[in-house]
Amino acid sequence: MPVQYISGFTVVLEVLSRFWPVWIALVIVMGASFAYKKKLALYGQLFDSGVGIVGVGICLFWLFTAIFAATVSPFDPLAQIPIMKDVLPGAIEPQSGLTYLFGGDKLARDVFSRMVYGSQIVLIIAPAATGFALMVGITLGLPAGYYGGKIDTVLSFLANLVLAFPVILLFYLLVTPGIMDTPIPYGMAGVFFLFPIIFFSVLFWTRYKNRPDRLYILLGITLILGGWIYAGLVFDADPLKIVHIDPNQLNIFVAVVFASSPGVFRIVRGLVMDIKTRDYVAAAQTRGESPWYIMLWEILPNARGPLIVDACLRIGYTTILLGTLGYFGLGLAPESPDWGTAIKDASRLLRSFIHPALPPTIALMSFVLGLNLLADSLREQSMKD
Repeated sequence: MPVQYISGFTVVLEVLSRFWPVWIALVIVMGASFAYKKKLALYGQLFDSGVGIVGVGICLFWLFTAIFAATVSPFDPLAQIPIMKDVLPGAIEPQSGLTYLFGGDKLARDVFSRMVYGSQIVLIIAPAATGFALMVGITLGLPAGYYGGKIDTVLSFLANLVLAFPVILLFYLLVTPGIMDTPIPYGMAGVFFLFPIIFFSVLFWTRYKNRPDRLYILLGITLILGGWIYAGLVFDADPLKIVHIDPNQLNIFVAVVFASSPGVFRIVRGLVMDIKTRDYVAAAQTRGESPWYIMLWEILPNARGPLIVDACLRIGYTTILLGTLGYFGLGLAPESPDWGTAIKDASRLLRSFIHPALPPTIALMSFVLGLNLLADSLREQSMKD
């Protein structure tokens, strides 16, 4: 029985209709953001420029796509239907009557569904790894810039040592399959994942050490929640089975944090060396505030603009890096629907079938574009501040 096709115009309509929960969520969030932008601080200021609106819109689109992937996707991303191998966009699957909207790949999987589910992998690994890299870079960059001297010399040397490695070579060494058979990734994860717990514990201690009623509550929440996440990520020992990360993803996660932290460290160090000369820092020193209080509550808030911009750009770089690793077949499992792996699988048959390569490529490009536009808008707002 030959495979039947729908028209190109119908394909476009069906693609748009498949994203119905995403459109609804976008309308609600963007509408509320416009209505209350004056009360939303820096986020609300993004809606004062066209660049910021487009950047927020693109990022939210992929965020909601990842959240509603099970509803948007018509097929399981790993399901193989032999008759649909290499079919063109608009092919109707005979048994279910559903359409391979973007066609099928060489293993007869739905390209559209794999693109949708690929957003989940990107939006979990890239922002989370960037967040941990920020925690490591900030926690080490603050004392290096504030104290200077031997602390700065040692930490700067270690950061420069990591930065001296070519990024691709560094990632190749850290995510090769053989490395997972060693305790290196778990040892590195055990160190890196401690930094958020340390950061927030010191943050709350310096602020509320004279208010034990609030301090003990915040420290308790930090230690319990942080310990729970730490046990799940590092030891896969979450009793509730909620916090879990596959060994392949842990490898990539650790590699991203290790490679990105020195860059964040140097940015924070430079900002602190500049800001610590300001009058309000001298005033805090005169009041007798502790060094860590000054670093966390006087200096860090005034460095938020460049750090937020850097975080957006770094998420984009990480997304591209994940795609590059997937293209080389490193890190994630070969059947993973992440965009890099999808591009790699499709690139081998480009002369015969180009349609499997276009959706993940456009998805990757659009998400990075949204992050760059968001960073540009944030940079403008931080300069105004």
